[in-house]
Amino acid sequence: MDGFQKINLDPIKTAKIETPKEEEPIRGGVMSKTKIFSKLKKLKNKKFLIPTGIILLVLLFLLFGIVLPTKASIAAAKKTATQARVAASAVKKQNILVADVELKKTREELQKTEKELKKMFFLGYIPFVNAYYNDANHLVNAGFYGLDAGDLFVGAVKPYADVLGLKGEIPAEDIPTDKKIEIAIKTMDKVTPKIDDISKILTKAQGEIDEVDPGRYPNVLALKKVRTRLEEVKKIADEGAVFVSEAKPLIKVLPKLLGEPKEKKYLVLFQNDKELRATGGFLTAYAIFRVDKGLIHIDSTSDIYPLDDRISAKEKAPAPILKYFPNVSVLNLRDSNLSPDFIVSMDKFNELYAKARGPKVDGIIAVDTRALVAAMEILGDIQAGGRTFNTKINPVCDCPQVIYELEKSITQPVGYVRENRKSIIGDLLSALMVKALSASPKEYWGPLFQEMIKQTTEKHIMFYVYDKEGQKGIDALNASGRIRAFEGDYLHINETSFSGAKANLFVKNTVTHEYKVESDGSIIKTLTIDYKNPYPPSDCNLERGGLCLNANYRNWFRVFVPKGSELIDSQGSEVKIQTEPSYEPDSKLGKTVFEGFLTVRPKGAAKLVLTYKLPFKLESNSSLPFLIQKQPGIDGFEHTILNKGSELERFNLFTDKELILKLNRD
Repeated sequence: MDGFQKINLDPIKTAKIETPKEEEPIRGGVMSKTKIFSKLKKLKNKKFLIPTGIILLVLLFLLFGIVLPTKASIAAAKKTATQARVAASAVKKQNILVADVELKKTREELQKTEKELKKMFFLGYIPFVNAYYNDANHLVNAGFYGLDAGDLFVGAVKPYADVLGLKGEIPAEDIPTDKKIEIAIKTMDKVTPKIDDISKILTKAQGEIDEVDPGRYPNVLALKKVRTRLEEVKKIADEGAVFVSEAKPLIKVLPKLLGEPKEKKYLVLFQNDKELRATGGFLTAYAIFRVDKGLIHIDSTSDIYPLDDRISAKEKAPAPILKYFPNVSVLNLRDSNLSPDFIVSMDKFNELYAKARGPKVDGIIAVDTRALVAAMEILGDIQAGGRTFNTKINPVCDCPQVIYELEKSITQPVGYVRENRKSIIGDLLSALMVKALSASPKEYWGPLFQEMIKQTTEKHIMFYVYDKEGQKGIDALNASGRIRAFEGDYLHINETSFSGAKANLFVKNTVTHEYKVESDGSIIKTLTIDYKNPYPPSDCNLERGGLCLNANYRNWFRVFVPKGSELIDSQGSEVKIQTEPSYEPDSKLGKTVFEGFLTVRPKGAAKLVLTYKLPFKLESNSSLPFLIQKQPGIDGFEHTILNKGSELERFNLFTDKELILKLNRD
């Protein structure tokens, strides 16, 4: 009907009809408080879910995109490092065939590491993180270059591994003795063409590692070890590339130095380190030998005194000899090694040697008693001069029997005229060389080669060849006993025994370095050298025929420090410490020298203390490079480094040693 609303009587529809609540807004009216709280709660839940979801996504990305791949990469890298150590061990043990196999395994493991690393390529596009990802790539690339260099070297010497004593497969016993060294020389001809390639590859490896910055790894917790390892790797890579580059001249001329194609002649000088001199010991005997296509021929051996007697008009002795060596007024050939730099000393030796009309030679090799004993430890007993020498310890001197017998032979008085009394040393050297050359390469040459490298590193063997290119390579090997230039702190302690006895058999040293860095960066250093001789004196009565080994140690010492260092205080020297060298060649070595004199008696002790200021300052948060150069002919005396009473380093100095010191200021 018009004017009335139609009523729907459908029960279902009727059931759905809701009567509007009084408080519900109608068409733009105001919402109630209950509805507002309900809406806000729903909105809050939605806002919470959004960041939670994002965080979960980020965590999943970190887990599957970074954490798990990173863990896999680290695991692969650790496995590669373990395998690399196995390969390095094989190389160190002179086992070329095993090294060849292990280098291949190392390459396989490195390839796996590279594969895992590539899975994380996207990290290279993330700021900050990309620097660490790139470091890993550079290290992997450097590893491949290092393996390439190793493969080149191993491939060159592998065919001759057995005859070189490097544990190869060729039956060395089937090769005549006079051909063994000749084959080794030919091996060098195989290696030398590769040295340029090896050098280029190592330079590339160095370039990759130079891109890595250890400074971005915090020096805390586990990252401290990472930073230290990276610093070590950079140092090794830099030194390796430089070493091969500088050693190239020697490697290229080595066949020539070993008598291919024309024979060479060398003078072997025996230095008795039990009577210590600047280059390692008293020059007591010598041998002349020729090398023809690698085959060694002994021409002669002799006591050095007859050679000295050939010099008619001898020059006046230098100031140190006149001052500290009683009854010696002229410079003898046997006393000419006064400079701590072996080459400088040998230049003076050659000047006198020419006056003595000695045989012309192509170089000088210096050997001391420790190298002699080391060779005998491998080769066994040696027969020479009608007696047998061995390395068993003699309780009289607490030294090897060979040393005691040599000293007894050349020192102990007898009731008859004994001419050329020190020729026994030359005879022993000759017998030792003959036994080494006739020994089985498979059994002896590898250990002998490795041991002679060790003895050279410890300066018990030193080389001076007159071929300039060859000498450059020897200098690079640090095998020529040179005083080196160095930026940073430097130390070389050099002692000369003007005793006549063999006190260096018994005297032991310990060295302490204590640094004090002042607020302005000035560095004050106190060097303490403690000397002890715990043994009783020998019977030095020549009329009774005593063997005078242990007597007063009359020590002319020189301490070489950075040029411009200023002496502040000193204790222990029996004369005033001199800062201007009394031996003129010392002034040309680029160092400041503190020299003096002290005596150490049997069953006695002495202490030398030098306090001086270094010629430079230490900048804030910087480290101090420090080089200690060992004197030839001495044991590995203990060194301790202190800063503000705390011990930084403690070691026995067997070789030259470079350190990086972290010093605290006062």
